Amino acid sequence: MDGTEGNAGQPAPADRSHRSSVSSVGARAADVLVYLADDKMVPLAVENLPSLSAHELHRAVREVLQLSDIALDAFALWLASPLLEVQLKPKHQPYKLGRQWPELLLRFTDAPDDDVAMDEPSLQFRRNVFFPKRRELQIRDEEVLRLLYEEAKGNVLAARYPCDVEDCEALGALVCRVQLGPYQPGQPTACALREKLDSFLPAHLCKRGHGLLAALRGRGAKAGTGEQGLLDAYRRVKEAASGDSEPEASLSPYYRAYLLKCHELPFYGCAFFHGEIDKPAQGFLHRGGRKPVSVAISLEGVHVIDSREKHVLLGLRFQELSWDHTSPEEEESVLWLEFDGDNEGTPVNKLLKIYSKQAELMSSLIEYCIELNQVATEPAAPQESASGPTSAPGPSPPPTQRPQLRRQGSVVCSRIQHLSTIDYVEEGEQIKRVKPKRTTSFFSRQLSLSQGSYTVVRPTDSLEQG
Repeated sequence: MDGTEGNAGQPAPADRSHRSSVSSVGARAADVLVYLADDKMVPLAVENLPSLSAHELHRAVREVLQLSDIALDAFALWLASPLLEVQLKPKHQPYKLGRQWPELLLRFTDAPDDDVAMDEPSLQFRRNVFFPKRRELQIRDEEVLRLLYEEAKGNVLAARYPCDVEDCEALGALVCRVQLGPYQPGQPTACALREKLDSFLPAHLCKRGHGLLAALRGRGAKAGTGEQGLLDAYRRVKEAASGDSEPEASLSPYYRAYLLKCHELPFYGCAFFHGEIDKPAQGFLHRGGRKPVSVAISLEGVHVIDSREKHVLLGLRFQELSWDHTSPEEEESVLWLEFDGDNEGTPVNKLLKIYSKQAELMSSLIEYCIELNQVATEPAAPQESASGPTSAPGPSPPPTQRPQLRRQGSVVCSRIQHLSTIDYVEEGEQIKRVKPKRTTSFFSRQLSLSQGSYTVVRPTDSLEQG
């Protein structure tokens, strides 16, 4: 495994990864269980499992599920457990990688020895990190759409994809439409939502407060904020018009609408990795420490997400950064991200230090994503007709709602003020820290400056130029 198409990250939203995928092993035949995003299993009876490739198992799953050809590119096989996730290349042999699992855990995680000894991966059929969103919009196979929808829904409900409240409600409303059918005025819909609220909204929006303050806040309210917002959004979901390509009972328009809404999230379809960053020094003693983060990497860029607060700390397109990593042989394993910024009005280059035993994997994935973007020759998908995803049914937004990425305080906006960075700027022939400061890139690993907006900052540069 070299990391370009195998990536390690956080555990999947459900505990499905805690189960074994091989029930029996022999030279002739073995029963293999492949888990889907909705936690269902696909049992496969295969010959000569130890030498079977991921490509051959992938084909077997597609045949059992009767998926269209697009599934070959849309999905990949993953080995995953509560400690580590790895997307497999077609040539990988899952059984052999499974036998090497303890070695991978020791190399790419900080798990205690007891946890390493007890951990066992499962084989999962999940979205391919390298599948472009524009191709996802062209899918017409309802089962393929359903599997993508189920995986996206799981990531939203687990808060793996941080979402603003209004987006959680809009997405939850589409889940209501899929699971409960059309909104029916006069029906006891609120009771149904209340009983299964965590099936529609992330857990932190379902919590009910206790005590005096919660009672005062909720006095006179018939439903919680999330619950009422979900009900209002459910009421606004438009019914899809049946067409020649999709029968009246088809749920494809709602799956597609859900995915289209998820496409607004800049980290949709990412591979996730564990890491830590330095906290900004606080207090009289300037105490810092480290903060756990998720690093989300996709074909579009890199996002650093606060694991506890569930919001984005830093989001960068590949054109806006340069990067490198240091290996444990040199010092502590670190991924370095460099980007433009300012320090008290002075344009500087900022360095963010991400401590992670998965730094090597992250660096390789960034490099591979950039290579894929540079060699891609496929033209952009044309605008679809009125029956396509652009007019997919969904909650009608309130008249005053602004575009998501422009919302003040949105969870998907960068919070650079919450980062502890090293800032540099060039003065003469020396590179000096500005508390720190800096100007020429330490790293050669970046897109060509002619292709992107990342620039070397010099003292005479203005903020607009940076």
